[in-house]
Amino acid sequence: MEISKTQSGETCVLTLDGRLDTITAPLLQTAMEDAFTSADHTRLDFSAVDYVSSAGLRVLLLGEKKAKAAGKTMTLRNVNAEVMEVFSITGFSDVLTID
Repeated sequence: MEISKTQSGETCVLTLDGRLDTITAPLLQTAMEDAFTSADHTRLDFSAVDYVSSAGLRVLLLGEKKAKAAGKTMTLRNVNAEVMEVFSITGFSDVLTID
């Protein structure tokens, strides 16, 4: 997975490309923690993510909790149908903010 970061004011956009799995989840965790320190709102662009494993779900849940605890927000955007189905089945669609 590749993660690119762009920031405009208090909004940080992390664009993900590839699979979010056991190997790549720590990369996203680090990128989110960095984003939470530099911005009030973090957007995760999932347009190029085609797979999310349980490790990826764990990192997203951890990120949501850390963002809320810090008084910040995290939003997922451009989630494809296959990944959205995973979020729906696991109940993550009720926990995460997905545009």
